[in-house]
Amino acid sequence: MHPALNDEKVGEKLLYYLAKYIFLIYFLIFNRVKVDGLENIPERGGIIICPNHIHWLDPILVGVYTKRKIHYMAKAEAFKNKLFAFVLRNIYAFPVKRGTPDISAIKTSLKIVKNGKCLGIFPEGHRSENGKLQKAEPGVALISLKSKTPVIPVRITGSYKPFSKLKITIGKPISFLKYSGKKLSMDEINKLSQLIMKEISELA
Repeated sequence: MHPALNDEKVGEKLLYYLAKYIFLIYFLIFNRVKVDGLENIPERGGIIICPNHIHWLDPILVGVYTKRKIHYMAKAEAFKNKLFAFVLRNIYAFPVKRGTPDISAIKTSLKIVKNGKCLGIFPEGHRSENGKLQKAEPGVALISLKSKTPVIPVRITGSYKPFSKLKITIGKPISFLKYSGKKLSMDEINKLSQLIMKEISELA
């Protein structure tokens, strides 16, 4: 069972914090990281963190420099290796099948935010090859609408190359509560997801 849906064990907590501090040391040595807008992340309650995606280290970077534990969706292929799957699950990642509606991943996501925890989704669905922002998948807006959970847009800029600068800019929460109770088409839901990407783009 995903740690977000059950009581955390001591071993899970230790592994999470060990990984977090190892990568903190890594970023302190190899990158100059600046963070703006931390005050925009509520200390409590369910939220959806939505960063753009430029590198495989993105989820770790955002997780290291924010106080709340982020429960990320990760591509199902990454869980094929048993050892890697064990590590992923114990740093609060869970699998999602890309390119198809994954009902199990959506249910897990809804339970995470309804339990007052922090869900991490890359709205683009995959990494940008050239660093430019891509169109969003409709899933992030769908989860926000169904759970009545605010979305926190996050923009990552810079380079992960050794001794380069990285910047994390965190925007103000986006709420879709005004659409609560309305039956929206997938086209309308998709437009709301693109709105999230627009907010991310304006954080540059």
